[in-house]
Amino acid sequence: MKVYFAWSIRGWRDDKELYNLIIEYISEYAEVVTEHIGEVTLSEMWEQEVTDEYIYTRDVNRIDKADMVIAEVTNPSLWVWYEIWYAESRWIPVYCLFRNKYNKRVSAMISGNKKLKIMNYKTYGKELKDLIWKIFK
Repeated sequence: MKVYFAWSIRGWRDDKELYNLIIEYISEYAEVVTEHIGEVTLSEMWEQEVTDEYIYTRDVNRIDKADMVIAEVTNPSLWVWYEIWYAESRWIPVYCLFRNKYNKRVSAMISGNKKLKIMNYKTYGKELKDLIWKIFK
């Protein structure tokens, strides 16, 4: 099974350790086709070395080959929203992880879409790991 993990890369690199942990948890059950993005040492400079067209083409090709998309949607991102829409338009199941912090709410474009499976969590440890396990059981 191949999973495309989507998360806000450009705007929220502060959470890269969390995203790397999510990739680690998903990797227990499936191949993560975006695993390199979660590398803690990946810098924003890397994205400046490739064109936006390259990134777009690479990512939609990966979504096309994925069996499912798991998206971390706590931090709003137009790109993540587009990845979700793109997967949905191709009938690829999408699971959205939302970290309930700071009394934030998930975007209505996500919470209002009954085709998406939204999964809330508060902590990084066992709760998040168990949530991801539920996706694959």
